[in-house]
Amino acid sequence: MSFEAIGSYRRAVRHATPAALDELESLLVRLRQLDGLTEKKRGLFYRRSKAFLHFHEDPSGLHADVRLSTDFERFRVQTRAEQDELVLVITRTLDGART
Repeated sequence: MSFEAIGSYRRAVRHATPAALDELESLLVRLRQLDGLTEKKRGLFYRRSKAFLHFHEDPSGLHADVRLSTDFERFRVQTRAEQDELVLVITRTLDGART
């Protein structure tokens, strides 16, 4: 990726602003209820001592980056159905860690 492309990518994809997090408030409420996650600051969740979940916005909408294994995976969370899918994936990940 060229230097110009990297700069363009960074401008297009950014951490979610407070206004974007306002749009996700009902999702944030659901995530706060999950055992095993700690919200260190609004929209930034940790699992144990590691960053686990945070949000981005880009021209295609709102996304969550979730550390399901070693690396973060990106999930679109613009719609209620996409948010439901994210909660399901996270719940399964947390439940799998407990067994």
